[in-house]
Formats: sequence, structure tokens, C-alpha cells
Amino acid sequence: MAGPSILLATLNARYSHASMGLRYLLANLGDLSDQAALREFTINDPLPVVAERLLAGSPRIIAFGVYIWNLRETTRVVRIIKAVDPRVRIVIGGPEVSHEYEHEPLVALADVLITGEADLVFPGVCRDLLAGQAVPHVVVSPKPDLATLALPYDHYTDEDLAHRVIYVEASRGCPYTCEFCLSSIENGVRAFPLDHFLTAMDRLIQRGCRTFKFVDRTFNLNPRTATAILEFFLARLRPSLFLHFEMVPDRLPDAVKALIARFPAGAIQFEIGIQSFTPAVGELISRRMDRAKTVENLEWLRRNTGVHVHADLIIGLPGETMATLAESFDALWWLQPGEIQVGILKLLKGTPLARHRDAFAMVYNPDPPYDLLQSLAFDFPTMQRLKRFARYFELYANSGRFRAGLDLLIARAGSSPFAALLAFSDWLWDTLAQEHGISLKRLYELIAVFLITRLGCSDAEVSTTLAEDFLSAHGNPQGVLKGLPEFLRAEVEVRQRSQRSSPPSLAAPAAR
Repeated sequence: MAGPSILLATLNARYSHASMGLRYLLANLGDLSDQAALREFTINDPLPVVAERLLAGSPRIIAFGVYIWNLRETTRVVRIIKAVDPRVRIVIGGPEVSHEYEHEPLVALADVLITGEADLVFPGVCRDLLAGQAVPHVVVSPKPDLATLALPYDHYTDEDLAHRVIYVEASRGCPYTCEFCLSSIENGVRAFPLDHFLTAMDRLIQRGCRTFKFVDRTFNLNPRTATAILEFFLARLRPSLFLHFEMVPDRLPDAVKALIARFPAGAIQFEIGIQSFTPAVGELISRRMDRAKTVENLEWLRRNTGVHVHADLIIGLPGETMATLAESFDALWWLQPGEIQVGILKLLKGTPLARHRDAFAMVYNPDPPYDLLQSLAFDFPTMQRLKRFARYFELYANSGRFRAGLDLLIARAGSSPFAALLAFSDWLWDTLAQEHGISLKRLYELIAVFLITRLGCSDAEVSTTLAEDFLSAHGNPQGVLKGLPEFLRAEVEVRQRSQRSSPPSLAAPAAR
């Protein structure tokens, strides 16, 4: 049985992600929309099965959204499709194939590459392909007038709203020129008509949407727009509402602060790109940030709101050294954001970062994710060491399960947070030679051994501290404690009995 003539496909990093880009294409297909359908997979799906499912309805066009996380997998799927049915026209687009694409194998395999924002160009390409007309191999898409775009949000299904992250955007572009970011090559910020956008958000809320992830690069750039959006969601607060925004760290006017403070704890997450506190590094990569104002704003958020702050640091920026990296990490650690995302510098296609290659002897992985392998300040063994540090930090710190344990580790180490946690990371690697597939029980056992054998903590102190962590993250007085390590059982059971017999406290929890 024949299916849709046009398939819009991508391989997401995980099932919980839903492609906003494909939904824009579908929303703007006009009279071709009845002949089109979405097909989303993940990079972990068997690739021959992905190809089989795409070909099952004998489509005439398959359009793929291509990103840094799915380039290799998409290339393999397209190879299979072209081998099985070369009549199918393959159209590709997305940030990973919009720059420096000349020698990319996937581009050679595809019939048409659309560079840039393809929302309004894609329908014409499809019409020509369906009519058998010639289409250039590379079609350059100009930036569309956002006021003319059909919004994609009605194409999120009820299943999407219930189980997946819903991506939304009130603007495109960025006014800043950070050289590691693709937004640095864009020219300014373009905003969607606000009333039209908020009407679409209201429909999502009425349909039951509770998770809104704004992909705007600079949510708080325009205080008037930011306050309008925050007021809109405040007026429609629902249990479990969650809003994610990328925030410029040194811009937090009083009007925005006043609204943020009215949201309940956990309703808002700010992703804040610190990247480095080193002024010379900021100058080299064309990144300007008022450190004093940033610190002031982060401290205000911690003291006065329930906002979860996700702060980014990048390892390997040109001009950075191990000493300056440690200083940035320590400064951010003591500001106590909810998470510190320790990322590795990547050379994204088309970004100006490439100009620092020779001066800093920067060598990047030739394959996605194009991460830094070595540089003048960080040789290859050091970069490998720091990548392990980032992974272990994710398991122990950003999981939120070991707050008291890590505080004890840093206090007993007698060194800076970065030095203490790097020493723990080194010991984990020497002990495990493994970064993935570590069970939760094993994570508890490992930090206990390190605290006792390397830092001289007593068995009782470690048991008390880690039992506090375990109950905070996993347990309740009546609950079954899944994953409880045996060495913590006695202490956890004592604490459970105590909690069951004690009246609830009205005191606010102490700050970390």
C-alpha cells in the first residue's frame, strides 16, 4: 500500500527529543502537506530497520534533518536507501550540512542539499522533484521573514506532549559573536510576532503541554519580550509546568527579576553560558561578559528564586590553561548553580574558531563531534584526562545524588574544588578503567572507598554522609529503597525509622 509521497525524517539523539525543524517544514508545505508525513527515529535504532520503515510506503522524496549528533547514522541510512531504491529523491538540510559541506559524503549521496533555514524553500524543491524537473544540487535558502512562517506547534502530537520535550522559539539569531558558536555567523536577532507566538503557546497549554524548552539564544536580550512571556506563563501556571531558557548571564533587569521570583521552585531552568571567567580568553573568542554582574545575578538567583541554573564551562578554549580553567571552575562551583555542564571545545563547521588553530596548535577530531584532541596548553593525555573528568562529574555532581558526599570530599581534600574532583576522577579511572556502565551501587561504593582510604574519613562519617545523600535522592520513610548499597543499609534504616517517628519540620532547609 502506497504511503505519503514526502517523508520528513530525522534521527534524534533520544526518544524524548522531538524535531521542531521537521515540524516547521511540514507546517509550511502548503498544498503539499496532505502528501507528507513525519518519521522520527533515534541514533540507537538499527539503521537497516530505519531504512526499511522509510521505504515501506514507497515515498518519492525523503528529507532528512542533519545535525552533529546524527551525521554518521544519517549517512549510513541514505547509503542503504540509495542502494535499495535509487529512484527515491533524498533532500538534506540542517546545521551540519549548511557549512563546509563540499567534501561531505552525505552531500554527495543526496540529490538536493538546502542550506540555511529551509522553511519556505523546501516546498518549491518538493514540487519540482515531484514534477520531474531539474533541481540544483545545492539550494541556498535566504533567511525567511518570520512573520510569514506558519508555526509548527500544532504538529506536536498528544503523544509528544505527554512524553517528549517540546521545543519552541520566540526568536532566531544572536547579537553576540562567540567564535565557537554557529550563531556567531548570523546577522542579528529576528523575533516572531509575539501575539501570534503566545496564541500558539496557549493552544499547547490547553492541550496539556507542561514542558517548554525555548531554543532562543538570548531569551532575556529584550526585557519587554522576556517579561511578556513570563507574565503569560505566570497567568497559566499549572502543576509540573517547566520552562527552559537560555539566558545572557549579565543581563537581568529588575522587571524580569520580579517575575522570575514569583514562579514556584523547579518551574524555570536557566541555561547560562559562562564558558570561561578568564578575560583574555573572552577577548580571543570575541565573547564579552561582565563578570561582576554575572556573579551578582547568579547569587541573586540562588538567594531569591527557585530557578534551577544550568551553567556551562568549556574545556580547551584558545588562551585557556589548566590554571585558568581551574580558577573558572572553582569560581562557578562556589556560586552553587544547580548544574555545571563541563563541555569540551568543538570546532563546529563554519565557525570563526578555526582562525586560532595555528596560534594555539589546536588539533580537532575530524569526525563528529569535532572535539578538541590537543592544543598548546592541553596535550592529548591531558585532554583525555579532562574528558574523563567531565564524564565522572556528570555521574557524581550533576546527577544530584552525591551533594553531601562531594562537599565532604572537597572539605577533606584541603585543595580547591577543581583539584579535589580531578584527583577523584583520576583515581576512578585508575580503579575502573571505565567511564560508562557503572551501576548506582558501584558509584556509592567507589566514593566511600575514596573518602576512607584516600582522605582519611571514618567509616561512620562516610556512612552518615552517604546515607543522607541516598535518602535525599532516592528514599522516603515508607518507600522501598531500590539500589541501596549494602554498606549503607543499617544507617539508612535508622534514618527511616527516625523520619517516620518525627513530626514534620517547618524549618527551611539549610543552604549548601
